[in-house]
Amino acid sequence: MSNIKLNSIFKTVCIASDHAGFILKEEIKNHLIDRSVSIFDMGPFNDASVDYPDYAKKLANRVRSKKSNVGILVCGSGTGMAISANKIKTIRAAVCYNLKSTRLSRQHNNANIIALGSRLTKKKLSLKLVELFLKTKFEGGRHLRRVKKI
Repeated sequence: MSNIKLNSIFKTVCIASDHAGFILKEEIKNHLIDRSVSIFDMGPFNDASVDYPDYAKKLANRVRSKKSNVGILVCGSGTGMAISANKIKTIRAAVCYNLKSTRLSRQHNNANIIALGSRLTKKKLSLKLVELFLKTKFEGGRHLRRVKKI
């Protein structure tokens, strides 16, 4: 892959997965490193079976404490990770599966975590979704009023 800088609006990005998402997590991490994105890998560090809520909560707490601006979670469907992360106050984790769902998660919902399903979303699309997520700004305005109600 080429070393093309990704103009992310975020300074610090963290990433985590479960065993089902491990390979895609590694591919996303390497893709972002190749594009000069500062990324913190929160594990796991192999594909041995783990419990996704542990990693989702660990990453969500890092985002909540502002040690990272945003996070990327990967499991088989994305859903388990998103549900677990959303239990943490101030977290807005969105399962993203196409360009529109990803764009709107940032523009309208100010999502601070993208959750991807490694068994449902191909690698090439996943990389595009992560890039779009990291480049898309929250629109604020009427959406801010709604996000504050969450």
